[in-house]
Amino acid sequence: MPILIIVLLAIAIAQIGFWDTLQAIFGAIGIIILFWVIVAALAASVGAYFYSRVRRRF
Repeated sequence: MPILIIVLLAIAIAQIGFWDTLQAIFGAIGIIILFWVIVAALAASVGAYFYSRVRRRF
């Protein structure tokens, strides 16, 4: 009996708002990935800047 309830609930979710929910989840994951890509690019550019300043001194 619980399996039948779970299946009916899954069908209801799939018909009502599955694609909107999936879009929201993928959008949130995309924003998180984009944030970390920007952080990595910023860290790389700051590292390259300081590396070039240290290298010029020696």
